[in-house]
Parts: sequence; structure tokens; C-alpha cells
Amino acid sequence: MHTGRAALVARLRAAGCVYAEDEADLLVAGAGTAGELTRLAERRVAGEPLEHVLGWAEFCGRRIAVGPGVFVPRARTGLLVDAAAAVTGPAAAVVELCCGSGAISAVLAERIAPRWLAATEVDPVAVGYARRNLAACRAEVFPGDLFAPLPQRWRGRLDLVVANAPYVPTDAVALMPAEARLHEALVALDGGPDGLAVLRRVAEGAAGWLRPGGHLVVEVSEAQSVALCTAVSVVGLVPVVVRDEARDAVAVTARRPA
Repeated sequence: MHTGRAALVARLRAAGCVYAEDEADLLVAGAGTAGELTRLAERRVAGEPLEHVLGWAEFCGRRIAVGPGVFVPRARTGLLVDAAAAVTGPAAAVVELCCGSGAISAVLAERIAPRWLAATEVDPVAVGYARRNLAACRAEVFPGDLFAPLPQRWRGRLDLVVANAPYVPTDAVALMPAEARLHEALVALDGGPDGLAVLRRVAEGAAGWLRPGGHLVVEVSEAQSVALCTAVSVVGLVPVVVRDEARDAVAVTARRPA
């Protein structure tokens, strides 16, 4: 077994896996048989994201089910969760847009115990994973674009809208690591010419769906934060930039004035 593990580590390292030893341990733990381990290793060596190979990603201390084509939640998005929890009171009505696997909602369900929790997503594969990850939370997952599929009775009544919407500029998608650009849905990455096309629509919609005093919380890059704050202000929300250098993360919270 030791010899087999050493060979696996060497194979992963040759394929460019920086954390080859840790990945080998995870692959061994996730394989029920030697044949399955071989198949998992072949997928990883071929460049498939480790999380897709394992079937799960670690996010904020939880295992989130993911699979081929589904956006893998990043560690930096933990700032988005922290920022959302910080501005939200008890028994909140919460919606996550562009939810992907539903990772953000799954963590927020534990942290803030919302009275109503819903998520929307345009990619049907991701919708399936979100429903799986949020089943225990009794959250509603609606297939569709941003606010469009939400029940109209919640318009103007939401306490929190949170979104890790795509914000990579179209021309920069080709520069992303192969694991992302080749194995995650383009709709989860491409944010339009300047990366803010979807986030502008999120802000515009949030202005009508939030209750007075409610908050929008989104992730963005440092370079885009000023432009996003301007867009948020134009629709009547009051933005604040939140930064976490340790996680190399930036979030914008925006309150609808009371």
C-alpha cells in the first residue's frame, strides 16, 4: 500500500498537482476498491478538478456535493458568507442568486436560521446539485435567471440577497486555470465585457426585491469594486466594501435605505 501510494503521489506530481500527497490521501480515502482508485486517479491526472473527481468540495467546514460541469466553491467566498451573516438579523428571508451547488445557502442556513431560504440558478446540472445540498435545509431551489423564478409575494420583502455571480471579464476567461475554464460551466464564470454585466442586473433587481433596510451582498474583485459600488449606488442602494487579505477576497454589501 505504501508503494502504491508513493507511485500515486509521483503520478499526481508529474501531472502538475502541487499538493500531490494530500490529493493522494483523499483519492485513496474516496475509493472503495483498487479499480476505483485507478479510475479516480486517471480522471485527476487528465486534469479534472479534484473536487469533481471526489464528488465533493470543502467549504466553510462543510462538504458540498459537486460534479462535472458544476462550479466549485472557492475558499475566498467564505468572506461573502461572513459578510452576509454580519448584516442579517434573525428569522430573515434570504435568497441566493447564481447559487451553483448551493454552498453559500447551505452554510447560511446553519449560521442565521432564516425563516425562508430560496436559491436560483440557470444551469440545470447545478440545480440538481443545489437541491441535493439544500434538501436538509428545506430551501427552495428555483431554476431560472436571477429573480425571475421567485414567487412575487416576496418582492419588496427580502432581508438578504446574496450572490457569487460570475465576474470574470469575457476576455479573461481564457486566462483562467484549465480546471476552471475547461471543467466548470461558462455561465458560472463569464461576467461580460468588464465582468460586471450580471452583477449590475443583480443590483438592479435587488433594489426592488429587498425590503427597506435589507441587504445585497456579492463577491467581486478588488479592481472592480469601485465600478460596482457606483452601479449599486445608481439603483439606490448604499454600498460598503469588505476586504479580507488573508483570503484574497472582496465583497460588497449594499443596503436598501429605510
